[in-house]
Amino acid sequence: MTIRNIEKLFSPSSVALYGASDRKGSIGRTVMNNLYADFKGTVWLVNPSHSEIAGVPCYRDTASLPGIPDLAVIAVPPRYVPDIIRDLGEKGTRAAVVITAGFRQEGLTDELVEAAKRHDLRIIGPNCFGLLVPGTGLNASFAHGMPLNGELALLSQSGAIISAILDWSRDAGKGFSAMVSMGDMVDVDLGDMLDYLAADTHTRAILMYLEQVTDARKFMSAARSAARVKPVIVIKSGRHAEAAKAAHSHTGALAGSDAVYNAAFRRAGILRVTDLEDLFDAAEILSHLKAVHGDRLAIITNGGGAGVLAVDRLIDFGGTLADLSEETLARLDQALPDNWSKGNPVDIIGDAGPERYEQAMEIVLEDPCVDAVMVINCPTALASSTEAAKATLRSIDRNNRKFIHPKAVLTAWLGDGAAQESRALFAAEGYPTFHTPEDAVRGFSYLTRHARDQRALMQTPPSLPEGFHTDAAEARKVIAAATGSGRTLLTEPEAKAVLKAYGIPTVETVIAAHPQEVEKAAQQFLARGCKDVAVKILSVDISHKSDMGGVKLGLSDAATARQAAEEMLAAIGAALPEANIEGFTVQPMIRRPGAHELIIGVSEDATFGPIIMFGAGGTAVEVIRDTAMALPPLDLKLARDLMEETRVFKLLKGYRDRPAAHLSAIELALVRISQMVAELPEITELDINPLLADEAGVIALDARIVAGGGEAAPEGKLNPRLAIRPYPSEWEQRETLPEGRSILIRPIRPEDEKYYDVFMEKTDPEDIRLRLFVPLRKLQHEFIARLTQIDYARAMAFIAIDPDSDEMLGISRLAADPDNVRAEYAVITRTDMKGHGLGWALMQRLIHYAEAEKIEELWGQVAIENHTMLQMCRELGFEIHQEPTDASLKLVTLSLPVKKP
Repeated sequence: MTIRNIEKLFSPSSVALYGASDRKGSIGRTVMNNLYADFKGTVWLVNPSHSEIAGVPCYRDTASLPGIPDLAVIAVPPRYVPDIIRDLGEKGTRAAVVITAGFRQEGLTDELVEAAKRHDLRIIGPNCFGLLVPGTGLNASFAHGMPLNGELALLSQSGAIISAILDWSRDAGKGFSAMVSMGDMVDVDLGDMLDYLAADTHTRAILMYLEQVTDARKFMSAARSAARVKPVIVIKSGRHAEAAKAAHSHTGALAGSDAVYNAAFRRAGILRVTDLEDLFDAAEILSHLKAVHGDRLAIITNGGGAGVLAVDRLIDFGGTLADLSEETLARLDQALPDNWSKGNPVDIIGDAGPERYEQAMEIVLEDPCVDAVMVINCPTALASSTEAAKATLRSIDRNNRKFIHPKAVLTAWLGDGAAQESRALFAAEGYPTFHTPEDAVRGFSYLTRHARDQRALMQTPPSLPEGFHTDAAEARKVIAAATGSGRTLLTEPEAKAVLKAYGIPTVETVIAAHPQEVEKAAQQFLARGCKDVAVKILSVDISHKSDMGGVKLGLSDAATARQAAEEMLAAIGAALPEANIEGFTVQPMIRRPGAHELIIGVSEDATFGPIIMFGAGGTAVEVIRDTAMALPPLDLKLARDLMEETRVFKLLKGYRDRPAAHLSAIELALVRISQMVAELPEITELDINPLLADEAGVIALDARIVAGGGEAAPEGKLNPRLAIRPYPSEWEQRETLPEGRSILIRPIRPEDEKYYDVFMEKTDPEDIRLRLFVPLRKLQHEFIARLTQIDYARAMAFIAIDPDSDEMLGISRLAADPDNVRAEYAVITRTDMKGHGLGWALMQRLIHYAEAEKIEELWGQVAIENHTMLQMCRELGFEIHQEPTDASLKLVTLSLPVKKP
């Protein structure tokens, strides 16, 4: 994550073009013309074969340039580019757009990257369409023109898409703050651009055309950060690409690449759309309308048919038609003609003039049962569409001024000529409008989806149950024994032993070497009161036992069990003579009438690493295909979200006389598997199928685990292949304060919101003022969520917990810049803990963490009267200076030793 020198790409004062040409139609000539068209800065042409082009002086090489270019645009054959980059870096240039293609084919990529890295010179490309920044007039591309200036930024992995959008956007009147063709992304990638554009004040929304993600953890971290501050909307190509051709596990066969991308986008808070028109509609909606707090839509229309079309589409998208209150209906009855529709949609009749639109909107917007309003106008000879639009705008303005949280209003003005002036009025005021009711409803669906995803990012998960424990060490022993013998596929008993180490209930299983032992094991189970048993083949060469006749169920006596084992041996011997048969497993039949068969699985995605799957299980799992994917790590809230994406979840909640399954037990099983994925990178595939679930809980009847695909993590270290950095449990530590009091200092978790109310009550307002620079007694949920739901890839917070009272005693916090070079710190302790060494302990932990993360400098702002903090900073070696922008603050900085790799 680095945005170092990226600003040079977007706001250069001088540009050098390498490969400028006098040949019409060439890339060099096209880029030259584009640079001279609107760019107000200096442009230097570089081509050793020309002394001038079109009357403009041409320089032989970098050394002969009269100044240092802020930006280089390079369109020369690949073999020359590394040397050009080296020369530019030595001269002082820090940014380049490399349009040239062919580096990978000629084996020059590493040389290019190394030449740039030595000087922190940032490269867009190679093999890219170029870069366009309308606000500065910079067109460093071979596009056929410049887009309008606006507030949308476009990142594209296809130059052709940029060209098409550029052409379309001008006709549609859509403007851009930037258009960036990413090319091969040997340096600047999607994560870097998302970080830069998230902070760019000229950009209101970020649009992406995406073909692939190269660095999943970096992308997810940057995308989650950007999506919290402005809409991020994506089109991902290849939605129907064939996936998992050679998958051996159910999870692998069901986990298509596109489904994983969907899971990643949801987790990051990115809105996905399917076509270019939707991309801009979604951007208009999300960047201009307030967030909605629900999906209850009221429709006001002067044409009943148009209202019905809107309702049909709303239901298609899973929306809710608002149920208007009795008060609202009564008020509408007073205001509208007798023949109005008496419900929602509110049909105000075809002769409705502007006054009727205003009256209806005012009444409906005040209804607490309504979350958003759609206003539709059908052109008639009885009333002016333009006047109706003006009335609607007046109502929107009153709505925005009247309410602290104004409701979203969407408009659909039907027709062509009659609606042109109205649409222009809406556009001039920045309000999105649509040509059809169906399009308006689609826009509303984007608004509700985005709002739901944003709320999900801020929701506080439940705490894990008391005594939650996993035994990674025991699981590692089992895996090591299997891989040590040359196997990657664990036997069923081994797989169940791993599950048991992670607290997932499994059915008791006995290994039998031959049919006679099967009979003996069955007799023991039956003697203990079991009605019948199941016998399964035990072979690492057979992945799906049922498919090969390797499972026999409901065997009610020992002799039958032995006979089933003998028949199994004969059948498999004939079908798979090369299979190594190690014996059988015998287990009691679990009789849980009404239990649901589920599947929990883990698979390895080539881009996003380990993924977790949940859904309807059983032998028909790949036929039913009712599953959903999520990226680990999961908490209880994310586990529930995953469950709710499946159809089987509706059954799990209970229906008719069938009780609900123990949903919390299923959530906990998912969290335990997530923990397993984080702690055991050796596991690359896992199927628990079926996992029986009913009102009593869950139990795994069968399990399949493949290990050995990844290196075992050192003790205390977590899976490096996770796309989202997991909770860093290795930083949990008991600390003894100078007075002998023992406390726990650990990284913060989302569920730690519960501690803040008591912490604020026991902290003096003056202490809070010295930390936050404003006196507060209570923090709102949204604010606390931002404090507790952090991205461990770019921030850290340590909380001190009293093990006896289970209360938070203090907290220290670090937020790194995208370059991970500097980080702002903050620390506060409860008032009754001042003077006990807690602030010192929290600060030292923060410093150790910053050193481990190779952060070069810690900095903070301290109130000038906060003498205790300033004294601690002096003792820790901070430099203390006056904050230049605020006389009431001191700026403190600490340089940290960084070991270069």
